[in-house]
Amino acid sequence: MFDMRRREFVTLLGGAAAAWPLAARAQQAAMPVIGFLNSTTPASWDPFVDGFRKGLNEAGYVEGRNVAIEYRWAEGQYDRLPAMAADLVRRKVAVIVSTGGHSTLLAVTAATATIPVVFTFGGDPVGLGVVSSLNRPGGNVTGINLFITQMASKRLGLLRELVPNAELIAMLFNPTNRGTDAQMKDAQEAARAINQQTHILNAHTDEEIDAAFAAMVQIRAGALLIGADSYFTGRRDKIIALAARHRIPTIYEQREHALAGGLMSYGTNLADGYRQAGIYTGRILKGEKPADLPVIQATKFEFVINLKTATALGLAVPNSMQLLADEVIE
Repeated sequence: MFDMRRREFVTLLGGAAAAWPLAARAQQAAMPVIGFLNSTTPASWDPFVDGFRKGLNEAGYVEGRNVAIEYRWAEGQYDRLPAMAADLVRRKVAVIVSTGGHSTLLAVTAATATIPVVFTFGGDPVGLGVVSSLNRPGGNVTGINLFITQMASKRLGLLRELVPNAELIAMLFNPTNRGTDAQMKDAQEAARAINQQTHILNAHTDEEIDAAFAAMVQIRAGALLIGADSYFTGRRDKIIALAARHRIPTIYEQREHALAGGLMSYGTNLADGYRQAGIYTGRILKGEKPADLPVIQATKFEFVINLKTATALGLAVPNSMQLLADEVIE
């Protein structure tokens, strides 16, 4: 009698064990999939992807446990974005997260009018035509407005304050970035207002970045403003190294540039913006509609100064600027 019951128990246990992989596969198959599209490289975006995952976690989703993420990285080649966006649409992902600038967002919105889209975007989403209004986006698109392209004038002012004797300030932009025109206009208007001479340089390849710095030396640029661009973010270390080699005081858009050795940065706290995008993505996975989720306006901005780099450049950072900074790296 005991042996019979033991055999029945073992049989039931074996059947349950055999069913476990099937149950796990069924759960995985039912797991919603997020498509994450970015115009640059994964290594340069690690802090922001971490912020996105943090927001997802706050919304109740953990990657690999109850949600999957399909990542697509264009490696700075913006012309690859439309095909990558189309691929995510074919895979019928539950949500597409558009990151890394104008080109990404335009590629995604051209690829689908039905799959929910959450963007992190530094320009004007209404002016770009992807939402009807900030409070009532309408359609399938909403997200976080990071105010990146509107910060060029503020960066120029900070650079001028630190290097007041710079007769000529160079400005480096990526001509393939759809947001470049707005940034250049903002910076040039600010320069005219303070009678600052500027010189525009363009680059969208490593060779062109090298050529741009060579040109800065020839024209004797006294300082440099780097335009907000995800390709430049992907070439962060290269640009910082060239600025140090040629001893050109430079301001960047992201805190991560100053942490990596850049002189200073001013811009949105991108990690927090991506956290908010993660929360929105989680809310959509739970059934909310993008049309009902207002575009969030970023409110956290950071001014970071690297005193070690300033010393290496022979610059004395005024106490007033240090007190103004959110973070001073020594």
